[in-house]
Amino acid sequence: MVVLSNLDAPTLGTNLLTLPAERRASLGIGYVPQGREIFSQLTVEENLDLGAYRKTARARIKQNLEFCYDAFPRLKERRAQLAGSMSGGEQQMLALARALMLAPRILLIDEPSVGLAPVLVSRTIDKIKELKDQYNLTVLMAEQNFPQALRIADRGYVIVHGQIAFEGRSADELNNNELIRKFYLGL
Repeated sequence: MVVLSNLDAPTLGTNLLTLPAERRASLGIGYVPQGREIFSQLTVEENLDLGAYRKTARARIKQNLEFCYDAFPRLKERRAQLAGSMSGGEQQMLALARALMLAPRILLIDEPSVGLAPVLVSRTIDKIKELKDQYNLTVLMAEQNFPQALRIADRGYVIVHGQIAFEGRSADELNNNELIRKFYLGL
């Protein structure tokens, strides 16, 4: 069960699994799916427009679009291009920017490194960290690439067979755990 615990009071204890997607979006929860899942036959800008589902985001669509173009200048250059014709890294940028068009309070990111070249993984993680820090954005990220995930983590969980096997309350605690060192770092 995924439960809301730190948003506005009327939603405390709300089971997110029972809420329709549009209700989750209206709560300010943005989602970047694994494998990007962009709309390949739409342009970059049409994909971004679809991200502005939340009522408060629609009211600020122009400002949110400029924010996304400032964060990802390459998308501005490609705004009229079909999204499916872009590289994997550009598509990952688009998926992240589409979620940011929602003007989220929480951003859920599923495996942002999947299918990307190592240099693009590093750039993507850098951008997520920059957005997190600069805009005080709460990020919940599932990521198999432990060293990359650790670069932005304030805390972390190791989940084994659906159960939390370890909870680290700091990057240092995560980095110095024997379970993590053995299974993720090969030490």
